[in-house]
Amino acid sequence: MVARPRTAPDSPNDSPPGGPGRSEARERLLSTASRLFYREGIRAVGVERILAEAPATRATFYRHFPSKEDLVIAYLRGVDADTQADVRAAVEAAQSPADALRAIGTAVADSLAAPEFRGCAFLKAAAEYPDPDDRVRQVILDHRVWYTATLTELFAQVFGDSPRRGRPEHAARHFVLMRDGAMSGAHLDGVDSVGDAFHRGVEGLLTLLH
Repeated sequence: MVARPRTAPDSPNDSPPGGPGRSEARERLLSTASRLFYREGIRAVGVERILAEAPATRATFYRHFPSKEDLVIAYLRGVDADTQADVRAAVEAAQSPADALRAIGTAVADSLAAPEFRGCAFLKAAAEYPDPDDRVRQVILDHRVWYTATLTELFAQVFGDSPRRGRPEHAARHFVLMRDGAMSGAHLDGVDSVGDAFHRGVEGLLTLLH
């Protein structure tokens, strides 16, 4: 998964075309922050930098985001929404649960080679927000719960009633572990090498456990 910063609207108009809380100014701020947070890190990017690049006034910023933390949460929820949409599309297009898992794995491997790739947005954010009680941390955990549950359901369908049936939740966690490693190590160990290893790992989960 790659964080895909939202595209800022062309017009600087601050009127809300999409309903309350969805003005062009809000989307422009969120787009700018998403791009900077993912590329440079959340703590490293201050509100003044976002205001300068959006551009927007401080009053406009706080009208839409009471705090920087609220902006960070909106950023991560946007990444979560994009990821869920991608996974749903992969599942709907696949001819079988196994093919859906392969498609999800392929999307992960392909993302490693994207020019804008800087790792997993959620893992990067987790490193900056270690407190388990932090609101930002909870958004990260919620995403991972959803991701693991989705994979678990797919593996359950793959394994079915096979006499060599594995435990779907174990396979899902193994998939997530491999994904985390690929996202973290691709730029250190080589995108092609890591991508190939990840593909082999996914295929192994599909063929060796049932």
